[in-house]
Amino acid sequence: MEQYNKRILTLDLIKGMSVIGMIIIHTVLIYANVKSQSETAIGSFIVFLGRGTSIFLICMGITFMTSSHQSLGSALKRGGTLVFAGLFMNFMKFMIPVIFGFAPDNFIQKYGWHAPIEQQYVYLVQLGDILQLAGMSLLFVGFIREYIKNKYIILAVGLLVALVAREVNGIHSDVPVINYILDLLFNTDYPAYVYFPVFPWMSFIIIGMFFGKWFQELNYNSKQLFKNMLYVGLLFVAVGAPLVFVYGEYNYNGFYHMGPGGVIYFAGWTLIFLWIIFSMTSNGKENRFMRLLQYCSKNLTSMYMIQWILISWGKGIFGYRQHGIGYVMILIVLYIFLTFSVQLIIDIIRKKKTFITLRRTPVENRI
Repeated sequence: MEQYNKRILTLDLIKGMSVIGMIIIHTVLIYANVKSQSETAIGSFIVFLGRGTSIFLICMGITFMTSSHQSLGSALKRGGTLVFAGLFMNFMKFMIPVIFGFAPDNFIQKYGWHAPIEQQYVYLVQLGDILQLAGMSLLFVGFIREYIKNKYIILAVGLLVALVAREVNGIHSDVPVINYILDLLFNTDYPAYVYFPVFPWMSFIIIGMFFGKWFQELNYNSKQLFKNMLYVGLLFVAVGAPLVFVYGEYNYNGFYHMGPGGVIYFAGWTLIFLWIIFSMTSNGKENRFMRLLQYCSKNLTSMYMIQWILISWGKGIFGYRQHGIGYVMILIVLYIFLTFSVQLIIDIIRKKKTFITLRRTPVENRI
């Protein structure tokens, strides 16, 4: 059982680091000018870190298989909640600045649009971000967890999703609501721009599920699990590298909409990275920083929404992509502070509501 706890700690630390990392990355992407993002060492490195989405998704797949909530109903409910959370986040990011009149003009000018600004921002509410990807994926992977018990078949399904992604890309309907769903699943720019279409990004979650199932079969032997990740990761890199660098037009074609080779290649490096992090943390003693990362991991979804909303609102104060890297580093510290502050306020409100509910509940009903 000790090894199980260590393994969970490793994933919590990784997810916690992703919370801090996404605040840094998004602040740079929103506020740093093009020169700072591409021509400075710090800016270029931070933008590079933004390619770490597969780490979060594989971790999500592992924890999905080992979660205490194993029913199909819980997966479907969680999936629907995340999709609507993503839409709510987009509304808060883009419509609130318009409603209250602090949306920066040059943000919209970036897209070269000429329609009324209100219409443009309604369009942006449909953006397919990581929350929509996670939510839509749960509507599928819940069935995989429920009905497929062989880990190799789970892995085969994950690779199949990556394999067919290029072929199904572009499917659409003339019915707006149906078309938006198809857009989240398969497409890139019709009618909304989707950063993370389910095909192929769901592949990373399913690959994580493969290792989650393997972890169970190993009786929660975390050391052996992460060693297996290293071996599979090296194999994936060996297979994916020639596909990406020789046949890149089909197998990569950009980070957000990669083909099968890109999925295998990035999954390989992700698995190697997870093994490295486990090797560095498995024998470490818990400290304040680790507890901070565990706190971030526990509140990952809410902190993701909080930081994006705050950073987007800040465009009306600090401008959009206008600053050098030094100024942006100050903003990073500010947004880390603000994100944690808002999360702590939410925690206090939740505890207060729980306390009031308990006080109103008869003693005999608490037992």
